[in-house]
Amino acid sequence: MESRSPEETRRLALALSPLLRPGDVLSLGGDLGAGKTTFVQGLAVGLGISERVTSPSFVLLKEYLGGRYPLIHMDVYRLERMQEVVDLGYDEFLDPSHIVVVEWGDMVEPLLPKEHLSIQMSYGSADSRREIVLQPRGFQWEMRMQTARVLIEELFSVDRDDLFYPPAEPPSGRRPGHPLDPPPQEML
Repeated sequence: MESRSPEETRRLALALSPLLRPGDVLSLGGDLGAGKTTFVQGLAVGLGISERVTSPSFVLLKEYLGGRYPLIHMDVYRLERMQEVVDLGYDEFLDPSHIVVVEWGDMVEPLLPKEHLSIQMSYGSADSRREIVLQPRGFQWEMRMQTARVLIEELFSVDRDDLFYPPAEPPSGRRPGHPLDPPPQEML
């Protein structure tokens, strides 16, 4: 799907949050500055976490408590080798009572559990736009994607086939008067 702003990226994560269960792992990959931490901010709000979410780039890991489920937010960007992730005790961070989000998870794909949700983020056609692709890994996530589609369509009031996989061609646009379109000129 295409996100038109950081707020829409947060809303997408918020829409996914009801699907999350303890032990879930989400892998965020893609361009530097594409909105991975912004996505985690929306996820935290959806989980009922009131603490401000910031990038764990320099500390590698942050834990957020106080929501429906605890959230572990990891960033492996600064690690040069996969062995460094293993040496840090990565397995211990895959706590079955937490939701775990790994920024730059595509760099450590072999270490991720078979069942996880991969989210790829890249720059879109304009500065504030982002292409976000949800890729379920494993049977459980495949099944949950049906529900995710409904939640996201409801939140964004759209019915598009390109929400979870990149379209063969660019989307044809929204119907006139869509809630995410700017207000008509006469209303300004």
